[in-house]
Amino acid sequence: MKFNLLNTNKQSKAETKKSKLREWADAFLFALVVSTIIRGLVFTAFAIPSGSMEGSLLTGDYLFVSKLNYGPRMPITPVSIPFLESTVGGGHIKTYWDGIQLPYFRLPGFTEVKRGDVVVFNYPPEAGTHPIDMRTHYIKRCQGLPGDVLSIVNGQVYVNGKAARNEFRQQTSYLVKTDGSYLSPQTLHDLQIEVAGQYSANAYVMMMNANSYKNIKGYSNIISAEPIIEPKGKYDAGIYPHSPIFKWNNDNYGPLTLPKQGYTIALNDSTVALYGSAITNYEHAKLTQANNQYFINGTKSNNYTFKLNYYWMMGDNRHNSADSRSWGFVPEDHIVGKAAITWLSVDSTQTGLNHIRWNRILKLIK
Repeated sequence: MKFNLLNTNKQSKAETKKSKLREWADAFLFALVVSTIIRGLVFTAFAIPSGSMEGSLLTGDYLFVSKLNYGPRMPITPVSIPFLESTVGGGHIKTYWDGIQLPYFRLPGFTEVKRGDVVVFNYPPEAGTHPIDMRTHYIKRCQGLPGDVLSIVNGQVYVNGKAARNEFRQQTSYLVKTDGSYLSPQTLHDLQIEVAGQYSANAYVMMMNANSYKNIKGYSNIISAEPIIEPKGKYDAGIYPHSPIFKWNNDNYGPLTLPKQGYTIALNDSTVALYGSAITNYEHAKLTQANNQYFINGTKSNNYTFKLNYYWMMGDNRHNSADSRSWGFVPEDHIVGKAAITWLSVDSTQTGLNHIRWNRILKLIK
């Protein structure tokens, strides 16, 4: 009996090559599945793109966000390209297909959202533009929980009548007047002060925290430094609920009750101004008005009972943050996770070894 050794060798090499390719393909698929599960259920990475949380979190901080703390939110839009934002190409190309939308469901977590937590969530005003889990990620600090009554008096947040704890590095704007000389860029950098504007030759708007404010007042060329506060009763059209019924602004706001699941409101001009957008955009109920009467899904209604819990989120950089004061409530189904740790921080204004903020590496977020 004769054997064709040549053909046998060729077949063996082909099988070996195919086997190697298959091994690599299987390994890649396994890694993709595992990383997708980890990113979806355990934690995700997040970068700070703006200064709305300074000085607690800085532009250039890279964070790990825990999804286990509040419980992983199950995918609402299951068909999407992993590890990509919801849109690419300048926002013109979607990386998901919204033909399938699953109901909101969250696995049990270690804890619930607490006041003072730094929370990552999907941007609520993108309702109607993207599905919930495909909306832009925002990061702010939770100031109010469902059922809380929140107000702001001269820049100080009050919850249920008590002053909320201010973060040590929380920033706001100050009017700083000098004797004509100027603080050096290095001094401003060391004090973590940002010059936001200039009123006159010797008057500046500076963003800083309370400690920097205390230090700068001791400089010999500083004549005065006073916090800038919008007066009570001054209406700001850019402030939620964007209605002249409520003459609120960034520094004097409320009181406002945050909706809680089961919370019932009477429907009138004031409550619809405050809660109408939440009922329509987040509760997905059709709210209409005709002949001085209100209708929910076509049925005359004198009141409305909320189905979801809602939170109030604000940036620590109080005069440089688009937050709940601008667009209102954050529904529970928009919550992504709790910011846990800063694993890297890059200072774009520095070079060489100073390009990395070494003191922020693996820093716990509080």
